[in-house]
Amino acid sequence: MKVAKKSRGSFTMPGEAGYEELSLTLAEKWGADVIRDCDGTKLSPRLLEAGMDVYSTICIIREHNEFASTNPQFQQQTFLESERVVSTSKTIEIPLLSRYFSGQFEVNEASLPYWQVLDRTTGDEIFASSWQYNATTKSVTIEGCIPFHQYSVNFLAFRIWEEINMYNHVTNNWKSEPLRQLDPRYPEVQNYLSSYLVRWCEEHPETDVVRFTSLFYNFVWIWGSDERNRNLFTDWASYDFTVSPLALDQFEAQYGYRLTGEDFINKGNRNPSHVTWNKRMMDYLWFTNAFVCSYAKELVDIVHSYGKKAYVFYDDSWVGMEPQSEAFQTIGFDGIIKCVFSGFEVRLCNAVPGSLTHELRLHPYLFPVGLGGAPTFKEGGNPALDAQKYWVNVRRAMLRAPIDRIGLGGYLHLTEGFPDFVETIADIADQFRTIKELHQAAKVYTASLKIGIITRWGKLRTWTCGGHYHEHPDLDLINILESLSGLPYTVEFLNFDEVARDPLDSFDVLLNAGFQNSSYSGGDAWQRDDVVTSLTQWVWKGGTFLGINAPSSLNNSFKMAHVLGVDYDDGRRLCHGQWEYERVDGSLPKISLRAKEGIYLVDGSTEVLHVEDALPVLTERKFGKGKGIYLSEYRYSPENTFAIRSILEQNLAAEPLYASDNPHVDCAYYPEAQVLLLANGSESEEDVRIMTEKGKLYEVLEGFSLKVLDLSAYL
Repeated sequence: MKVAKKSRGSFTMPGEAGYEELSLTLAEKWGADVIRDCDGTKLSPRLLEAGMDVYSTICIIREHNEFASTNPQFQQQTFLESERVVSTSKTIEIPLLSRYFSGQFEVNEASLPYWQVLDRTTGDEIFASSWQYNATTKSVTIEGCIPFHQYSVNFLAFRIWEEINMYNHVTNNWKSEPLRQLDPRYPEVQNYLSSYLVRWCEEHPETDVVRFTSLFYNFVWIWGSDERNRNLFTDWASYDFTVSPLALDQFEAQYGYRLTGEDFINKGNRNPSHVTWNKRMMDYLWFTNAFVCSYAKELVDIVHSYGKKAYVFYDDSWVGMEPQSEAFQTIGFDGIIKCVFSGFEVRLCNAVPGSLTHELRLHPYLFPVGLGGAPTFKEGGNPALDAQKYWVNVRRAMLRAPIDRIGLGGYLHLTEGFPDFVETIADIADQFRTIKELHQAAKVYTASLKIGIITRWGKLRTWTCGGHYHEHPDLDLINILESLSGLPYTVEFLNFDEVARDPLDSFDVLLNAGFQNSSYSGGDAWQRDDVVTSLTQWVWKGGTFLGINAPSSLNNSFKMAHVLGVDYDDGRRLCHGQWEYERVDGSLPKISLRAKEGIYLVDGSTEVLHVEDALPVLTERKFGKGKGIYLSEYRYSPENTFAIRSILEQNLAAEPLYASDNPHVDCAYYPEAQVLLLANGSESEEDVRIMTEKGKLYEVLEGFSLKVLDLSAYL
C-alpha cells in the first residue's frame, strides 16, 4: 500500500476576518477542508466563500447578557460555603463571599430557604430561627453560638461571569464585556434559547456545522479572592454548577427526597471525580443527565431542521451530557470534538459510541499564553516545540484508535512570526492523514491480552479520570491510562456490580489503582463479599490481579491482600514481625516507582521484584493458576510504559509480535495493508528492533518522526 506524502482534508483550521490572505495560505499549507470561527473571531465573506465547509461556534448559554441582566434570576448558580469562623462569643457575623473572587459570584438573596448554617465542630445544622442574613453587608449573623466552635454557611450564589470567558479575560487580557450564563433548567430560558437558535440558524445560511461549545453546565472552576490561591476548586466532572432552587425542587418531586447544600459542599471536600459519590449524588447525576440530554435533543433537532449538522465540544460546558450514557445517544449529535493534551484523551474521544465524527482539537491553542500560564505565541514561547510534544503524546494513542479529524483553534494571526510552527502543523496534518488512511484500509494488530479496569465509575468514565493529565498528574489511574492508551491491548472499564455479577473469564488482567477510599480504588465497595469472592476465584483460575497504590483498600487494609501478597500497615502492626525478603532478579525492565510507607509482605511466598528506600515497590505472588502483582504507585513515562508492558505480557503464550524494543518508539501494524508504522516520541534520533512474522527488522528514526514501512516489499 502506498501512502501519499502530501494530502488534503480531515483538518479544521481557525480563520480570522482581516487576515484573509494568511487564512487562505495556511489552509492550502495545512490541507484544510473546514474553516471555523473561535471565541473573539469572525469569518469574513471571502473566507466563507473559499470552498471549505464552515464550522460556527455557539455557546448556547452565554452571549445573552441583555436577557440575563433583565432576568438575573435565571443565571446559573452554585452552592458555596462561607469561610469558617471560630466563635469567641455567643454572636458571630460571617461574611459570605470573602473567600471568593468578586467577579465570579453574587449572593442569591431570594434562596434563603435553601441555605444551611452549620456548626462545623459538631456537624449539626443550626435552626433558621438562630441566624439571619444582612443584605447590606452580605453576611449572616448567628446567635447562641457555642464558644470556640467553628461555624459556616452553605448558600446559593449566582455565577455572574462564565468561567471560560473569565479565564480568557484574566489570562489573555480580553477587553470585551464579561459574559454571563443562563440556566436552561427554567422553562422561560428554554423558550428564549430555542427561539434564539432558530434565529441564529436563519441568519447563518453559510454554516455547515453548528459547533456547540459545549452544552449547558461548565466543569467546576471556583476562584478565590487571594491570588496566592486563585484556584480554590476545580474538577472536570463535578456537578456543582448545575444546581438551582428549581433543580432541587424538581429532584425532590421525582426522587421523593430533598438534597441540601451540604450534599454538594460535602464537609468542604465537594464531590470531585476521585471521591466516591454516595447514592444521593449519583441520583442527582442521572437526574441532571436526563434533563441535559432531553433539552439538547430539542436544540439539535432545530439545527437539523435547517439542514445543518450538530457537533459538540467534549470540554467546557459538557457536564451532564455524559457521552457514555444511554441518554446521550438520543440527542442525535453528528460529531464530537475533544481537545487533547495526552493519549488517554484520544481514546476518550474514540470511545464515544455512535455513528459520530470523532475529531480532536490539538494543542497549543492559538493564544499568547497556554493553559499552564507559560508563553506560547509571544516572546519566550516555542509553539512549534509545544505542538510536537503534544502531538507525539496523542499520536501513540491514535495508532491504536482511529480518529476522523484533527484541527486547531484560536487566533490565526498569532502564527505570524512563527514559521516553524506553521511547518510543524503541516507535517502533523500529513502524519494524521497517513494514520487515518491506514485505519480505514485495515484493522490495527492487537495482542491477545484483555485488560479490565475496575472503578466505582465503570464504563461511565471510560478512558477518563477527572480531567487533563497536567491537572491531576498524581493520580495513579490517569498515569496508567496514559500508558495503556498506546499499547496494543483490548481495554474495558468495569464497575463493582459487574465484577460481582458478570463472568470475568474473557479478561487476562484486572486492574485496580488509586489512593484509599477514592472512586478509582473503590472505597466501601470492597465491603462486598461477592466482589472479593468473584475476584479471588477468577485469579485462582488463572487471572492476574494488578493493584496499584491502595488497591482494594478498606479501613487501611487491602481486601485482596491474600492475592497480592502485600498489605498496608498504618501502625497497628507495630508489635508484629516482618517477613524478610531478598529482591528477586528477573528479566523485567527497570521501572521507576516511589516507595509507599506501610507496605509489608503477608507471608514468605511473595516475591519482591523491585525495592526503593528499603521498601518493596513491585511484588508478585502466585495464587492458584493466577497471580497478584502490586505496584506502590505509577507515573507515566516512556520507560515505565515499557516496563508495564513487560509486566502485563508475562502471561502471553509467546513473545508478542510487532512490539518495539525502544521505550521511545511506538509501533502499529496493519495486517491487511501489510504496513508497519513506527513513531518516535523522542526529540532525539532513536533506533528500534521489531519482531515480525517474517523475522526481526531494524530501523533508525529521526526525532519526533513517523516512518511508514511496506512489509510486503520490506522483508
